[in-house]
Amino acid sequence: MVLRYTTFLSVCLILLSRAAMAEDEPGLQSLLTKPIIGAELSQDEVMEFTDARVMPMPEVETIAEWEAFVQRQRQATFAEVIYRGSAAQWRDAELGVEYFDTIDGEPGYSIRKLRYEAVPGLWIPALLYLPDNLEGRVPVIMNVNGHDGNGKAAPYKQIRCINQAKRGMIALNVEWFGMGQLRTDNFVHYRLNQIDLCGTSGYGAFYLSMKRALDVLLSHEHADPERVAVTGLSGGGCQTIQISALDERVTLADPVAGYSSFHTRARYLSDLGDSEQTPVDLAVTADYSVLTAMRAPRPTLLTYNDQDNCCFRAGYALPPLVQAAEPIFKLYGKPDNLQSHINTDPGTHNYELDNRQQLYAFLGRHFYPDDAAYDADEIPCEDEVLSADELMVPLPDNNLNLHALAVAEMQSLPRDSVLPTSAGAAAGWQRTKRARLRQVLRFPKYDVQAEAVGQQEVAATQGTFWQFKIGDAWTVPAVELVRGTPQRTVIIIGDAGRGSLTPQVEELLAANNRVIAVDPFFFGESKIKNRDYLFALLVSAVGERPLGIQASQVAAVARWTAAKDNVRRVKVVAVGHRTSVVALAAAALNDSVISGVELHDSLGSLQQVVEENRQVTESPELFCFGLLLEHDIKQLAALVAPNTVRFVKPSERVRSELVDLKAFYAELGIQFDPFR
Repeated sequence: MVLRYTTFLSVCLILLSRAAMAEDEPGLQSLLTKPIIGAELSQDEVMEFTDARVMPMPEVETIAEWEAFVQRQRQATFAEVIYRGSAAQWRDAELGVEYFDTIDGEPGYSIRKLRYEAVPGLWIPALLYLPDNLEGRVPVIMNVNGHDGNGKAAPYKQIRCINQAKRGMIALNVEWFGMGQLRTDNFVHYRLNQIDLCGTSGYGAFYLSMKRALDVLLSHEHADPERVAVTGLSGGGCQTIQISALDERVTLADPVAGYSSFHTRARYLSDLGDSEQTPVDLAVTADYSVLTAMRAPRPTLLTYNDQDNCCFRAGYALPPLVQAAEPIFKLYGKPDNLQSHINTDPGTHNYELDNRQQLYAFLGRHFYPDDAAYDADEIPCEDEVLSADELMVPLPDNNLNLHALAVAEMQSLPRDSVLPTSAGAAAGWQRTKRARLRQVLRFPKYDVQAEAVGQQEVAATQGTFWQFKIGDAWTVPAVELVRGTPQRTVIIIGDAGRGSLTPQVEELLAANNRVIAVDPFFFGESKIKNRDYLFALLVSAVGERPLGIQASQVAAVARWTAAKDNVRRVKVVAVGHRTSVVALAAAALNDSVISGVELHDSLGSLQQVVEENRQVTESPELFCFGLLLEHDIKQLAALVAPNTVRFVKPSERVRSELVDLKAFYAELGIQFDPFR
């Protein structure tokens, strides 16, 4: 009877406690959601942060100085941006080219269908426009695509290629990833970063698609290696400057409405490019203004549109590029080889008649300087434009794509995945892995200055609102919550921001914890208001890593909290796939101040990012370049040990991937089960 009464009383107390918690939650929610830094500050700070880290144009006085600089930066771009990881093997592989049927065009040219391998197993369809009665060496032109779903069948592109062929040039019309025949979900450009996660340059596949196309063009028996041009609109303009600056075989370039300096992109949000325009670390080795200057003294026409309704409007995008490149062309005594054109008809984002005729005139000036009969007026050919079906090139059924490349890369990752089986081996392993993790994350150690910007008490909970000035770049909002006399201090972060954490915070307060709910970079109130994931890409392009920034911010708040509350260490709680990785990284590299982590809804493996075919738009920090090479969730958790990592309601994937973590703790002399 006593037992039944005690049980009844216990149930009543639990129900009363839950009822009290439910009553407190609306008030607690108001404390968690109160604005601290506002909607604009994170945007302003990331703009300043990225702009300040773009490599500047060098000051040079001689051609020798400039060419030494160009050689260094070209080599650095190849080594540190393009050919990282397996991309170097892709570059060196023996790859195929296969030709198919020929379409007889109108008098003057024919179209040969072909496909070529950009990387092993990934074929690109293309069309080779061949003038009739070829003799001797003739100019060759690579025509690249922008973000046009029609791909190589886009009418304005066909007209351009036909006109080149009718003028006696060999024109190659190449398909682009995600467009035309390659317009499939697994070629979406934001999947490129799955490859980055595995430590191989996803951009390398994009670059090699251009390099191999040039190889195809220049292998033609009538190709003139002294007259090689590249041109394209929008994303094709960006490709044009990338390949024509870095590949010295390109003797003439006409990028159309395709790019601006990273300095410009940081300020004009319409210019922020997707993954292949913003490769990891490119702004460290070669800003687009530098790439433009690298064209000197080779003929270069910069074409922009006066009222561009997409991006790269002439008024702001063009002047910084000319300012950077013009002195270098003058240094070579070739100022006239740098030209620009601003289109006003129609003036929108286009490669229509006016822009095409500017190209024809530029080609005539430099490829046919002594031909008095050369005419830059467009040859009418609208009735010769073919349908996408007519231009279809056969592709293998098992043709690879960006996602498939990532799947292949991740199969053997992480390297050395087995955890050490002795305390002695574990100590050395942790030192090595932590040092490597710092490098991968570009992990800074931030100083902290905290300012209390308000207080409020709701339902017996005292809230103090903090702005943490972290380093010289970031302001991180947090609310400190106290109820009664807390015994411990906990920092909590969440994928959906601190405003989503009411249930977890209530439990922590009820357990006599002081709670500091923080929104690190990209989360909650620190989320960038406009084009957030594109700024995350830009952060990586300027040599930093979003995950490193986030983990460093959490670590900085932990150090400040420990000092303020006069405690040795604090615990970190994370709610969500993304912040769980942030918490693990922060704790792995700050074992002296973070006592342990508690993870809700954690991934079991970073391989899930690839398996679930995620895009970088969804969770930029999880695509940190090279993270999966050595550090999966299990390895990160083992780096936190002997401090504890507790997985709350772990998924079956978590249990299976981290099954040996308990034994690892035991080797360190700690009896701890991460799943309890």
